[in-house]
Parts: sequence; C-alpha cells; structure tokens
Amino acid sequence: MLLPTVPRIRLSSAVQPAIDTPFGPVAFATTIGNTGLPPLPDELFQLPGDRTLARWVTSGARVELLLTPYDPELDPETWGPLTNCRAAVWRIDAIAPLGRVRFSAGLPARLPEGADGGYDGGQALAAITVEDEKTRLTIGGNDEEAICWSANAGEVPRRWAALIDEVHDHSFSTWGVEYGPYHGMSWTLPPLHAGDHCELPVVAAWAPAADDSENTWYAVMPSPTVLLRQVTAELAKRTDASDAG
Repeated sequence: MLLPTVPRIRLSSAVQPAIDTPFGPVAFATTIGNTGLPPLPDELFQLPGDRTLARWVTSGARVELLLTPYDPELDPETWGPLTNCRAAVWRIDAIAPLGRVRFSAGLPARLPEGADGGYDGGQALAAITVEDEKTRLTIGGNDEEAICWSANAGEVPRRWAALIDEVHDHSFSTWGVEYGPYHGMSWTLPPLHAGDHCELPVVAAWAPAADDSENTWYAVMPSPTVLLRQVTAELAKRTDASDAG
C-alpha cells in the first residue's frame, strides 16, 4: 500500500487520474490478464500538497496510482529551470497469481499540430520526448534493466533480479517496455505470485524548447523509493510547521 499513514480525504471518482501537460494529459491504464481496469478508480483520495491517490480492487489484485508534484533538485549551475514536473507511482499488490499485467502511461493519440515525439531512453531509463517550437516534454520511467535492478530495493519481486540475463541477451519476448508511436510507454511485467508487489515510476517534466541543457531528460530518472521519500519528507515538514504555528 502506498503512503498508508498519510492523511487523506475521499473524493468523487468521476475523474480519470492524469498528469496535465502542454501536449495534453498523460493518462494511465492497467490490464490484468485480458481485462482492462476501468478508467475511473474504485476509490480516489486527496492527499496534502496537490496529490491524489487512486485505487482499484479486483479479485486478484489491488492497484494504486499516486500523482504528485516532484522536485528533481537539478543543480541550477548545470541545468536550466523546469516549467513543471509531475510524477506518478503505480503499485500493484497481487492477491492471486497474475500471469500477465500491463501498465501504460501516454499522451493522447493525436498530438497538437507542430509537436512530434521520439524515443529518448538510455542509462536504464525508458523515455520519450515530445517537442514543438515552444516546449520540450520528457516522460520517463524504468526500462527492463532498471526493473531488474529495482528488485534489490524491494520495489519489485526479488526473483526478478535474475531476469537481467534476459535483458542483456535480448532473448526475452514475454515482458518489457513498448513505445508505440512515441506518445508514451507500456510496461508488460513478468508473472507475479500471490503476495508479490511491484512499484513503477512515471515522471513528466517540461521546459522551454530553447533550453538545451537536457534538463527534462535528467529530471525523469527517480525510482519509486525516491519519489515516495520526497513526498514523506515534504509532508513531515508541513506537519512540523503546523505544530510550530
């Protein structure tokens, strides 16, 4: 469960969780087996600091999606300032064995006129960048290599660490990251056992296109642990400030 001790207010589930960007909303979808979860969650909660937590519950799994502001803390002497940066942490808890789970995050199928997207991954990063004359947007998350490494942090099942050999010899075909028309990404996971959980990050950062410091690319690299740690730290500061007042 994501952030179980954080206070929350139940909201109406009439809005699909998404990250609003200059090129349209980054929407999220989960498919378990051959069944896609509905766009509207079973439960939606408002968390402090412009954050929301959505939850879907099925007979075989619980799925959560946290949307939060994110500060990548880029060195201002190296990187230009971002216009904005938002992040998501997706988590699935398997109640029963799950042979196939697919999670996706992407912009609308039709981008605004003048915008174009392309693959921008590397260094254990799955990413695409969309750009027009005014704005550059990068959306990033874990690639296959990063998913295997994240087993050591407990973000995915520990047995997935052994799948790194499949990544390096390019022989795997049942799981991995797909980019489609480069408007977003889809992650197909290795099988989950009952009691397993998996957490994946998605970060969207945008800045003026004239900035050539690659700031949006370096902003979209954090792990779920880093994202959740920043949320916890910020909320602790809010609590301390409230107590002091």
